[in-house]
Amino acid sequence: MITINFIATGAQPIRAKGKIGQSLMEAAVAAGIEGIAADCGGLLTCATCHVMVCEPFSSQLPAVTGEEQAMLAFTAVPAVKASRLSCQIRLTAALDGLTVELPASQY
Repeated sequence: MITINFIATGAQPIRAKGKIGQSLMEAAVAAGIEGIAADCGGLLTCATCHVMVCEPFSSQLPAVTGEEQAMLAFTAVPAVKASRLSCQIRLTAALDGLTVELPASQY
C-alpha cells in the first residue's frame, strides 16, 4: 500500500491508501474521495477523474497518451500542464506520497 494525498480547493489534504497496481482513480473511489466522479469507471470515455499531479511526481509519470490528451480537452475545469486523468495513473511503490490537486468541479 502507498499513501496518496488529495487536495481539494480550500480544504485540508485528505490522505488515502492505494494498492500497488490499481489506478489512482480506483484508489480514490475506494477511499470515498469527493471530487473524483469516475463516471466511466476508468474506460477513458469521460473526463470526470481529472486531477493535477504535483511535483515531483508529475515529471515521474509516463507520458500522456494521445487518447488521454484528447479526453483532457473535455474537462470541466480547463486542463493545465500537470493535468492527468486519474484512471490512467497506475500506482507503483515509487508513487508513495503522491499528491494531487482536485479541480473545483468534474462537471
